[in-house]
Amino acid sequence: MTVKSDHEQGIRFLIIAAALVIIIMGINQAQSVLVSFLVAVFFAIIGTPPVLWLERKRIPSVVAVLLVVAGMITILLIVAAIVGASINSFYNELPVYQTRLHEQVSEFNAVLATRGIRGMDKILLGYINPVAVMNLTVGLLTGLGSALSNIVLILLTVTFILFEASSFPVKLRAVLGNPQQVFPQFTRFAGDIKRYMVIKTLISMVTGVLIGIWLTIIGVDFPILWGFLAFLLNYVPNVGSTVAAIPAVLLALIQLGIGSAVMATAGYMAVNFILDNVIETRLMGQKLGLSTLVVFLSLIFWGSLLGPIGMVLCIPLTMTLKFACENNKGTQWIAVLLGPEVPTESIPTVSKRGGGTDGYPHGFGLEGRGEK
Repeated sequence: MTVKSDHEQGIRFLIIAAALVIIIMGINQAQSVLVSFLVAVFFAIIGTPPVLWLERKRIPSVVAVLLVVAGMITILLIVAAIVGASINSFYNELPVYQTRLHEQVSEFNAVLATRGIRGMDKILLGYINPVAVMNLTVGLLTGLGSALSNIVLILLTVTFILFEASSFPVKLRAVLGNPQQVFPQFTRFAGDIKRYMVIKTLISMVTGVLIGIWLTIIGVDFPILWGFLAFLLNYVPNVGSTVAAIPAVLLALIQLGIGSAVMATAGYMAVNFILDNVIETRLMGQKLGLSTLVVFLSLIFWGSLLGPIGMVLCIPLTMTLKFACENNKGTQWIAVLLGPEVPTESIPTVSKRGGGTDGYPHGFGLEGRGEK
């Protein structure tokens, strides 16, 4: 009987694994459509608070939605014009920076040659190359631009999502046949997602503004471009802030010297530490419910699957996956693995046979997850 049960579990595992592979391949093939939809959902989440605020001011829902969408269009046009002009100007100045870099490397190589060290110019030019860094930056911005290429479709989707947002719970209750049905878990999850996206957007905006102001004070060229890059990459966990600082610090080094590069680095570190580790943590009010390793792996997974938009939205996507697993008894173990450390009191004790109280090895029991 046990052998048959193990055989059935093995077959079930293989079926689930095959289904996951098919789903992942389908997501990859439908990347453009999914990216447009995810961008629309992102804008809809950001636009929901102002729509609700306008409705509380007794403005009709249709007018409130149209005002918010019009505001989004205006902001996108302004940002696209300013950032596009900065990118074009930077490209025009790139040969000047390249020449200055060669001069600085030649001077440094001459100093090293007096000490018997030769051949460092090729190594330095290979690693400190503004063209390569700019190509990386432009590649990221191009990926974002391609995601926004269907902007008309995205904005239409945002509009319809905002129209349907208030009536969706009513429709769901009608489908379930219970007008009084409440969804505490889903409501809490939706609130967590909205809180994360809104707070992260506000923090990212402040980060971009402060970085732009600081680089302007130092005298680094194109502070608007680097401020926008800091705003955008602040959504990317763990590595986003560091990657955003590289081109600006490199430009400060080439343009103004090592002192200004150190000041630029200090500014990035101070802004990111205060906003991300102090203010954002307090505003969130709670942790994301994801382990540090899962956050890093989700960045790689969603980034490879959906491109730059997947990297920006990796946290909400993983939180959604964790929520779906939590509400299914067969996949609750996945939610446990995605979550942070399990509290000590929820770990089952070890029996004399070396296993947990539920027959599983120590630390792998189902206690604390609602199963008997």
